[in-house]
Amino acid sequence: MESIIELRHLRTLVALAETGSVSLAAQRVFLTQSALSHQIRVLENHFETPLFERKTMPLRFTPAGERLLKLAHELLPRVAHAERDLMQIIGGEAGELRLAVECHTCFEWLMPAMGEFRPKWQQVELDIVSGFQADPVGLLLAHRADLAIVSEAEPIAGIAYQPLFSYEMVGICAPDHALAHKAIWDANDFAHETLITYPVPDDMLDLLRKILLPKGINPTRRHSELTIAIVQLVASRRGLAALPYWAVMPYLEKNYVVARQITEHKLHSELYAAMRVEDEKHIYLNDFCEIVRQQSFANLVGLRPLEMGFQAA
Repeated sequence: MESIIELRHLRTLVALAETGSVSLAAQRVFLTQSALSHQIRVLENHFETPLFERKTMPLRFTPAGERLLKLAHELLPRVAHAERDLMQIIGGEAGELRLAVECHTCFEWLMPAMGEFRPKWQQVELDIVSGFQADPVGLLLAHRADLAIVSEAEPIAGIAYQPLFSYEMVGICAPDHALAHKAIWDANDFAHETLITYPVPDDMLDLLRKILLPKGINPTRRHSELTIAIVQLVASRRGLAALPYWAVMPYLEKNYVVARQITEHKLHSELYAAMRVEDEKHIYLNDFCEIVRQQSFANLVGLRPLEMGFQAA
């Protein structure tokens, strides 16, 4: 029997296994839902057997689907490793990757990505520019950093962006707070509350920039550098906060706080990797971005893909 299995099919199966749904898997591999379904049907028609059970949530693989998924988990890492070896053989890439971040919650997913990157690019010196950076792109332009994690792809001459992912921000309050009984919060719910945030400018806080300030709502503030400290203040009924869903999940499970959707359309934030246009040629920078995406989608909840491709001013 002639094989029709392609790497794209295997990547699709992994996305299905990790997301548990056809629609989310389609977003993960940057296909329409109909295109992804067509891929699956081609395989199922070829082997004359279903690969997963329909109408289950999360979806469940059949024995045939499990076997192909096992192949995907065995083969895809080996292909990626070979491609990386070829890149290094051809390009002889070595260099420095200094990271600057403007996101207080970045380190929770950034450190695992760095841990995966280091053994794969041992000739690249990887480091973090110390502390939270209010202007990480400025560090790129001053050649004090090589990659910056930012929340906006603002057109700046000489800077290119690679989208990483979008994530849901949720409102949190104490379990006995009056707003705990409301499923969806709107801007007015924050009007007479204390908003607990990281100590950053308003234009770096999506709740304020996208939801509250356009409505003329500017609540009282209290600041903290640490996520756990913000959660503790909220749990003590000192105010409300808006944090990434994946960042507050451990505290929700312990019932320290409760999380609520912000507006009918949900509040989503974005993260991009910024680099100098002159450095786009460095393969290891692109590979680091891909590792971040893969690690994040595999381990964090509430993520959505952003459109791929570099944007340069």
